[in-house]
Amino acid sequence: MKYYATVGLEIHAELKTATKMFCSCKNDSDEKNPNVNICPVCTAHPGALPVINKKAVEHVVKVGLALDGKVADFTEFDRKNYFYPDIPKGYQISQYKFPIVSGGHLAGFDITRVHLEEDTATNKHVKDYSLVDFNRAGVPLMELVTEPHVFEGGKEAAENASKFAKELQLVLWYLDVSEANMEKGEMRVEANISVSPDRKKFGTKVEVKNLNSFRSVERAIKYELERMGDLLEEGKEKEIVQETRGWDEEKEKTFSQRRKESSHDYRYFPDPDLPKMKLHEAFDLKKMQKELPELPEGKRKRYKRDFEIKEEDTEIFVNEPALGLWFEGVAKILGDAGKIKTASNYITSDLLGLQKSNLEARLPSAENFAELINLVTESKISSRGAKDILARMVINSDISPLKIAADENLLQQSDETELKKIAQKIIKENLKVVADYKSGKDAALQSLVGQVMKETKGSANPVIAREILVKLIK
Repeated sequence: MKYYATVGLEIHAELKTATKMFCSCKNDSDEKNPNVNICPVCTAHPGALPVINKKAVEHVVKVGLALDGKVADFTEFDRKNYFYPDIPKGYQISQYKFPIVSGGHLAGFDITRVHLEEDTATNKHVKDYSLVDFNRAGVPLMELVTEPHVFEGGKEAAENASKFAKELQLVLWYLDVSEANMEKGEMRVEANISVSPDRKKFGTKVEVKNLNSFRSVERAIKYELERMGDLLEEGKEKEIVQETRGWDEEKEKTFSQRRKESSHDYRYFPDPDLPKMKLHEAFDLKKMQKELPELPEGKRKRYKRDFEIKEEDTEIFVNEPALGLWFEGVAKILGDAGKIKTASNYITSDLLGLQKSNLEARLPSAENFAELINLVTESKISSRGAKDILARMVINSDISPLKIAADENLLQQSDETELKKIAQKIIKENLKVVADYKSGKDAALQSLVGQVMKETKGSANPVIAREILVKLIK
């Protein structure tokens, strides 16, 4: 049976601010000791009143502008009522009817809304009891909700959802509004999934909660679509119920947690302790739009236009902004398109390889790296020599590659008179190999070039050595 997959995402990201959403407690995700950054407001003491963190609101406005969404003029905070140990007020301050941002799009998904709320405390389960750490309670939390997107295949749906989440993380990094570290729980993905044999009709929706890696997002969606697809095939459509499911990383399967609530179950109403907000008066939206940094998609287009490097290289520089900025410094020094491509190849293969194998490896200065690329492209050192020099440069970033090449005798010999003497010696000592080359075996010539390189300890220019050998043999 052919069926259509519908996937929508809800993504929470903790915002980078000095203090929490409604109090002056420190917003510090690295705090290891429990219940340090707390006060009567974020622990819900009677009579404690919240005060809005303007910087958090500004961050969400900035996200809305970056996603080409509509920033609301009027907005307000609501109380989302439910009972759970990590929310002692008995409600979470969130937004319902009037979110800060409506609409927008990113990576093929249309966006429904982006709103602001407070994070909850953290439950710590220890054997037969639980503890609550309030350090995270009240941290400003951005929630983004996408429109449901219909896919014809489960694999496509899973891959696109993971791609969207990754692209959003990049946007948050570029805007400097969130660390969005999924391992630390600073960005959490929830997927709303349904299947239907009719493209125009949604199936029963299942929500998979708290996916904390892009790998988990992709695998959980793929698994859940297969599970629901199999039930449809078996005629067990009624067994697909609206519920919340968790993801078991070890078993790589979802599991039922509870029946899904509807919005009316939370009895939303405007928070009477917080003022209404007129965002078009509070912020200069035109100025904020102009001051937005270059975003990932814009960077991809610029790299394609200006540098013409491989797409996979561009993606590495987009995903690692600091590395991309350093590469641009190298490119500016080199200027030449061919040299820039060579530089990109050495960075994404050799340099990153050295950094992975050696934790102490550092980026050389842009000037020294550009000098290394000039030595390679001008045939003053071999490719092998360049790799050896680079291995030295990542340990001592201040040392000149030309000095290393001179000290290690890695500068290529291009003196034809000297190379001719060596080539004559190699020909005389390898008459059978010469005969093989004359009989049409081209590989024999490369063997002779290798002998010249060995004789010169790798310092001969292989191109010139080859040319000399061919002339002498003829």
